[in-house]
Amino acid sequence: MPPTTTASSGHKPGKSGRKKGRKARLLVFVLVLALIGGVAYGAYWSISTVRASFPQTKGSITLEGLSGPVDVKRDGYGIPQIYASSDADLFMAQGYVQAQDRFYEMDVRRHMTSGRLSEMFGKGQVDNDEFLRTLGWDRVAKQEYDKTLSASTKKYLQAYAKGVNAYLEGKSGKDLSLEYAALGFTNDYKPEKWTPVDSVSWLKAMAWDLRGNMQDEIDRALMTSRLGPKQIADLYPEYPYSRNQAIVQSGQYDELTGTFDGGDGSSGSGTSTGGTSGVSGTSGTSGTAGTSGASGTSGTAGTAGSALGSQLSRLQEVLDDVPTAVGVNGNGIGSNSWVVGGEHTITGKPLLANDPHLSASLPSVWYQMGLHCRTVSAKCQYDVTGYTFAGMPGVIIGHNQNISWGMTNSGVDVTDLYLEKLTGDGYLYDGKVKPFTTREETIKVAGGSSKKIVVRQTSDGMPLLSDRDKELVKVGRKATVDTSAPDRGDGYGIALRWTALDPGTAMDAVFAMDKAAGWKDFRKAAALFDVPSQNLVYADTDDHIGYTLPGRIPTRAKGDDGSIPAPGWNSKYKWTGYIKQDQLPYEYNPKRGYIVTANQAVVDKDKYPYTLTTDWGYGTRSQRITDLIQQKIKGGGKISTDDMRQMQLDNSSEIAKLLVPRLLKIDVGGKDVREAQELLEGWDYTQDADSAAAAYFNSVWRNILKLAFGNKLPKELRVEGQCLWVDPVNTTGPVDDTGKVRECGEREADQAQPDGGDRWFEVVRNLMDDENSDWWKTPRSGTRPLATDRDQLFKRAMIDARWELTAKLGKDIDTWSWGRLHRLFLKNQTLGTEGPGFLQYMLNRGPWKLSGGEAAVNATGWNAAGGYGVVWVPSMRMVVNLGDLDKSKWINLSGASGHAYSAHYVDQTDKWADGELLDWSFSDKAVDDSTSDSLVLKP
Repeated sequence: MPPTTTASSGHKPGKSGRKKGRKARLLVFVLVLALIGGVAYGAYWSISTVRASFPQTKGSITLEGLSGPVDVKRDGYGIPQIYASSDADLFMAQGYVQAQDRFYEMDVRRHMTSGRLSEMFGKGQVDNDEFLRTLGWDRVAKQEYDKTLSASTKKYLQAYAKGVNAYLEGKSGKDLSLEYAALGFTNDYKPEKWTPVDSVSWLKAMAWDLRGNMQDEIDRALMTSRLGPKQIADLYPEYPYSRNQAIVQSGQYDELTGTFDGGDGSSGSGTSTGGTSGVSGTSGTSGTAGTSGASGTSGTAGTAGSALGSQLSRLQEVLDDVPTAVGVNGNGIGSNSWVVGGEHTITGKPLLANDPHLSASLPSVWYQMGLHCRTVSAKCQYDVTGYTFAGMPGVIIGHNQNISWGMTNSGVDVTDLYLEKLTGDGYLYDGKVKPFTTREETIKVAGGSSKKIVVRQTSDGMPLLSDRDKELVKVGRKATVDTSAPDRGDGYGIALRWTALDPGTAMDAVFAMDKAAGWKDFRKAAALFDVPSQNLVYADTDDHIGYTLPGRIPTRAKGDDGSIPAPGWNSKYKWTGYIKQDQLPYEYNPKRGYIVTANQAVVDKDKYPYTLTTDWGYGTRSQRITDLIQQKIKGGGKISTDDMRQMQLDNSSEIAKLLVPRLLKIDVGGKDVREAQELLEGWDYTQDADSAAAAYFNSVWRNILKLAFGNKLPKELRVEGQCLWVDPVNTTGPVDDTGKVRECGEREADQAQPDGGDRWFEVVRNLMDDENSDWWKTPRSGTRPLATDRDQLFKRAMIDARWELTAKLGKDIDTWSWGRLHRLFLKNQTLGTEGPGFLQYMLNRGPWKLSGGEAAVNATGWNAAGGYGVVWVPSMRMVVNLGDLDKSKWINLSGASGHAYSAHYVDQTDKWADGELLDWSFSDKAVDDSTSDSLVLKP
């Protein structure tokens, strides 16, 4: 288990305490190595050797290839600000500095995106490599670099790679990080030179984690094996447009011109990314896609019967095993970003906030830095600061001297799964057999033999995912079909259509946004951001605010909403084109004076003719943010930078507001359960870390989901470790009021479990008035009391929650707190999860007891299927003050460094957990005043 830090108790350690902790770990590491390798080898592994990978941050270093000196100024948190006199020098220095801090992370990322993890970590990664080679991210990235990216972007990528390689020159693995030293025990892996394509490939990994509704497609298809159309519709309710506002409210689609007018009169100002724009029909409910004939694809959901269900279940398992790149893709995850115009702020200029919600990783996925030209000119065009990814030049989210921008995932549907009728070496398409395009891939394995695989693609470039799993192939060959589908032949395969598998221009967009001087520049830059499709919010120093939705978004034939897998043998289900950029929703200077994006619907379906997706987030967070803004500006109130920060930390539980009044009316019986129920009396629904009421309510909520839905979902959606009440025979445990004992184990291990995201908030909200719904009825399981209506099920959930928390937190409810359940562990994403125990101890940190929760604005997400531990987080937080950029604030999840014993490994995490923000210097004077270390890179 990772070591416990003082953060877990809520106390912030002093500087000396952190130093002592690092020294202790260093000493343990050295001693362990001495024991493993013997005295002589242990002597070699001195503390100075472990520290050899720490970057030089003072003095000067000569770098061949620079045209002039470059200054690297780091503040007290190790965050670098780079100053140069040419674009090439600026990005070369960025590559060098990021490699100093994070090269191991960069190296792992490029091996993941290219399907070469086995070269580093051995045979355990072969299956992942096979799947990633099939997707071919690096191949598409090379096509982008060769064919679609601008000449200037290529120069910047080349300069960045030159900087990374300058850092690598003459260094062995142990000189780069202790992870390489550890890998040296088992293989002779040596890092190779960085290439421009390595940087571009990372955008594909980001797009994969933000790809949209693929998981929902699989889930809905699996549900048809056990649930009817009405039941599926219950679990995928319509977006509540009347209650939770869409992002774009004042913009309108013009049927005559076929363009979208967002209020600035510049419809059509974006660059069209081409494609026909045939209207794909109105957006139906996701659930009705499972009805026979409702979407055209639904008939195929049953063509393979239970065998197809098993095939899709295996695909789901394969997807779950693929390493997380940027975040967790699933229900409940998202991001917050909003902007308030100067009319409503203390400064009279806009304020912009952003906090992307991604999986917790160590180091953080984000890297903070500033890129400054000493004089902005045609030779040197950038003066920008913000968050980027280690391994990529430029800044992804942040601000320059004129504008600021933030991002949230739009969730638009850019992926479709297709069932392919396999025949010999080809596949059926409109009655004819077409050959697959094939390529052979060789996977090298550290410490083992290489493995060759064959990747098959359709003529549309769709990879056959089912080739990557023996069970998928086996089930596909045995799949049964009905009379409306082709004969079985060699079975069905599963192929993926995804916009990111076509070369794009997202890397061009990064540099264009970094130097945009105003709204029109920004819109043109955003139009290049084709994959992944993101909600972009905007503000500038001239007091303008805006929103735009860019992206390569497909159109489909009428009646096909992309909600479940489609028959690949019928051309009518082929994508018909892409929505043109001047037809995509945007908004500029709305009269209300603010714009909120938090993964809710982009635009009301009645105001827009295209189906962007049927799987929006349900607007729980976005509406709460909107309400907080409206409360603040009511009666002429003004919003400050700190007000924006406080909004980011809002812990309010919207589902608790709905359920608690009902829960308090239920007679739960025994004294112990009533004692827990009383915690909810007077509770303000705030999920603070020290709240016992929040702990109890969230346990009740989890048990409601288990009881109402868990045993009704298909077994393919199962999770392990359910609990039930049994007679106390040969067992021990908490005893309830009926004398039953709570036993957890394998007896319900095949019971499915909802994840608890805000879709489930909406599901339960819609069922609340129907107290006799079948969803509230639970079949008798062993001796568990039968629930026949809503209140009986709620009572059972409150009893179960009482004894669950008794088992986890103790019988005395005075000792309960949400933070004891809701803990964050930061784990190194490679050796911190798969390495030897002593390495995990050395590389990992935590736990931290956190406030917030599922679908709260402070979205420290937990998954009801797996417990209360934190699985995704606000991966960073920022508030940009366009009135005085030096008064902007920011924070990262971990720290600037990827070196486990650096002072900057997790030096921001305590403050992040406490909701604090750091000063964000931008002007020359502010940067100089905050500088702790200065390094000059000399030609």
